[in-house]
Amino acid sequence: MPPGPDPSPPVPAQGSGSVTMAMVARRAGVSTQTVSNALNTPELLRPETLERVRRAVDEMGYRPHRAARSLRTRASRLIGFGIEPAGPGNLVLDRFLHALSETADAAGYRLLLFAAASGQRELASYEELLGEHGVDAFVLSNTRHGDPRQAWLEERGIPFVAFGRMWSGKDVGDWVDVDGAAGTASAVERLVSEGHGRIGFLGWPAGSGSGDDRAEGWQRALRAHGLEAPGLRAESVDDVGAAARAVQPLLDAGVTAVVAASDTLALGCYRAVANTGGVPGREVSVVGFDDSSVAPLLSPGLASVAQPLGDVGREAMRLLLARMSDPAKPPERVLLPPALVVRASLGAASG
Repeated sequence: MPPGPDPSPPVPAQGSGSVTMAMVARRAGVSTQTVSNALNTPELLRPETLERVRRAVDEMGYRPHRAARSLRTRASRLIGFGIEPAGPGNLVLDRFLHALSETADAAGYRLLLFAAASGQRELASYEELLGEHGVDAFVLSNTRHGDPRQAWLEERGIPFVAFGRMWSGKDVGDWVDVDGAAGTASAVERLVSEGHGRIGFLGWPAGSGSGDDRAEGWQRALRAHGLEAPGLRAESVDDVGAAARAVQPLLDAGVTAVVAASDTLALGCYRAVANTGGVPGREVSVVGFDDSSVAPLLSPGLASVAQPLGDVGREAMRLLLARMSDPAKPPERVLLPPALVVRASLGAASG
């Protein structure tokens, strides 16, 4: 016998806007995906399960979102992507967006870019896209600790894929990400092979998912070589001037190399090294992350960890199209390896 409905949640008034798919799922004793299937692909469910969900829907007065309810009968062929205010990672999204758009076009979809609001308005911008344009699905980026978007979309049965992990809480939905820890670890390995023994790290303030991931790879590689030492890590916002000030204590402490969490932070290292009369790659080696378009143009050229952003875009769209085709399939997660691009800023340890 299947489990009976959960009697614990109170039954809101008929038509209450506060009723969510998750609440219906708890009352029916099923998953939110099962509720979504009952609304959108009922043929996937056993008759008794379908009846239990429908009874919970009726009793709680749940009204599914128009876009989620009509996915099987109407498709806008639009996939939403929110462009967020400038921040770490935004400057290298062009390659990702091109691959994403190209893959979507090949499948008959168009990417709809919109200005994603922040704070309390963040989810409202997604709600408006669903209501005004009937967007079929979303691609998310800049995922972070406490990010509400994945759970919000999952709860409403809206297909989505994320460029980035959840980093905290329940891991829901499909995602593609780049292994940042592997990238910074590869930078340390190359620096060690060049004779460096005091390798610092300049990262973003603690609490950034991708930033913490990159810092962990640096620390893990140092530990593997017995090179851990206090005072070799500094933090800065993604700003050249701030990064130059933040890295100065590392230079004063005698580091022979710095691995940075972004190319912008690496530019701050360039400025700080130049301020002491040095040259990156000679007195102090510098390695960035993202291999942005400016990296090969610097003098000396900036060594940097390159993300396979084209592959990320293609994989993200593949996962999203598969999710739209089969809402009940298990979540899929893809972690892609980056590659270290060696340029003149990565040299042998001096002395």
